Amino acid sequence: MQPGSFQPGPLPSGSSFVPDFAKGLIPAIVQDAEDGEVLMLAYMNEEAWHKTLETGEAHYWSRSRSKLWHKGESSGNVQKVHSIRLDCDSDTILLAVTQIGNAACHTGRRSCFYRKWDGREETLCSEQIFDPEKVYGK
Repeated sequence: MQPGSFQPGPLPSGSSFVPDFAKGLIPAIVQDAEDGEVLMLAYMNEEAWHKTLETGEAHYWSRSRSKLWHKGESSGNVQKVHSIRLDCDSDTILLAVTQIGNAACHTGRRSCFYRKWDGREETLCSEQIFDPEKVYGK
């Protein structure tokens, strides 16, 4: 993936590159643009989609808070978008990002997928970047 190739701004009029929001919230898979590691899964509504296109930084719909969420608004760990893909049914988004601060997960880890099962035991497979209590005060 080419870092820095994303150009923020609206899509050209009549573009078919639009998720099918008639299906409701759309899952957004987020990968590191450099190494392809899956960092998180979040959801977008139409407002989050347009804010992401407009700013070049990832925005999502927070299901727990029922509001638009600019990733990193509390922690400073924003996601700079490099590319956006849609799946064949236009109901899943794939973002390639640079994760500022190197932590995508609210637990302070690089990836939300930090627990791994190998058939015998659970291990932690994503490093702790920050202490969430110090960042979020929880």
